[in-house]
Amino acid sequence: RMEVAYVRDMALAAPPPTAMPAAPQDMAPVASAKPAKVADAVKPAAPASAASAAEAEAEVEVEVEVERVPSTAAPVVEAAAPAALPPEADDIGESMTLPRRVTAGARAASAPALAALTPAAPAPAASASEVIGGFEWPASTRISYDLTGNYRGAVEGSAQVEWIRAGARYQVHLDLGIGPSFAPLITRKLTSDGDITAEGLAPRRYDEDTKAVMRDRSRITLRFEPGSVILANGERRDSLPGVQDTASQFVQLVYVFSTRPDLLRAGGTVDIPLALKNRVGVWTYDVAGEELLATAFGPLNGIHLKPRAAGQKPGELSIEIWFAPQLRYLPVRIRIQQDPQTFIDLLISKRPELGQ
Repeated sequence: RMEVAYVRDMALAAPPPTAMPAAPQDMAPVASAKPAKVADAVKPAAPASAASAAEAEAEVEVEVEVERVPSTAAPVVEAAAPAALPPEADDIGESMTLPRRVTAGARAASAPALAALTPAAPAPAASASEVIGGFEWPASTRISYDLTGNYRGAVEGSAQVEWIRAGARYQVHLDLGIGPSFAPLITRKLTSDGDITAEGLAPRRYDEDTKAVMRDRSRITLRFEPGSVILANGERRDSLPGVQDTASQFVQLVYVFSTRPDLLRAGGTVDIPLALKNRVGVWTYDVAGEELLATAFGPLNGIHLKPRAAGQKPGELSIEIWFAPQLRYLPVRIRIQQDPQTFIDLLISKRPELGQ
C-alpha cells in the first residue's frame, strides 16, 4: 500500500473546466443554481447493539465500490452488487460485491469508450496534479465518511476512500468499519491497483479483505490481463473495454464526469463495465437529478445516480451515489440498500484532504 501525507483540505469551487464541446443552448446545465430536492443524512433511530450488528452482518452484505464510468458499446454480460456488511452467501448470492444486477442483451453505452486497457509502464512519482491523455489527474485525495444504517436496529461506523497517485500508477482504497473504532464488529478493506491511461484507469489487481466478529476472515482477489479477467474462483472471463473493479469505479466515474459533465443531466443514463467476484458485466445508473445534502461543513450540491431496477432479483443489493461538482465530482454520499429496513448510508464527514 502506497502511503501519502495529507497536508491541506480541498476547497469548494465551481466544476473544473473540461475540454468537451459546448452543449447546445436548448440543453439544461448539469447543475442548476437551485437544487431540486433536499436530502438529509440518514440518522439511525437508536444505537446498535453488538448482537444486532452481528445479526445484520450474517444476512446483509454491503460492499462499496467506487469510481469512473467509461461508455462502451460492449455486449452486456452480467453485473453484480457491492457489499458493506459481511454477507451470507445464500442470502445475497454473491458476497462482497456491488449491487448485483443482470442486464441482458447488447447495450450502447453513453459514456466515452475506453479502448485498449493494456497496462502502461509505471511512471516516476509526480507531485500534485499530472496531465495524462489531456486530463489533469488530481493529487492524492482522501474522503472520510460517517456510516449510518439499519438492520434490526441502528448501526454506525466510519469509512474512507483514498485515491493515491504516483506518476502513472494508482491505488484506490476503501476502508470501512462498523462499530467502535477501537473494537469494530466488522471491517472491510477494498484495494484497486493499476495504471492511469489516456482512457482512464486500467486496474491490474483488486483485493478485498473482510473481518467480522465470530466469523471466518474472507479474502478475494481479481487479476486483470489484456483481454481477460481472472475471477476470485480462478475462472478466466473475457474483459470489456474500460472494465473497472468495485473500488476503481468511483474514481473512474469522477474522470468520466470531469470530461463529460453532460452525462449528468437529469434523465440521462451512465453505464460502467465492472468485474465483480464471479462475473463481468455492465452496470447502468439513471441520473435522478440534483439534490442538496446537509453535511458537517455545510450544504453541498450532489448529483444523484440510482441503479436501474429492471432485471434486479428480489433480495439483491442496490447502490446509489451522489457526486459533487463543487468537489471535482467526488462521491460525497453512497447508499447501499437491500430493502427499506436494511441499508447502509455513507455521508462525507469533512472536506476531502489533499496530498503533497
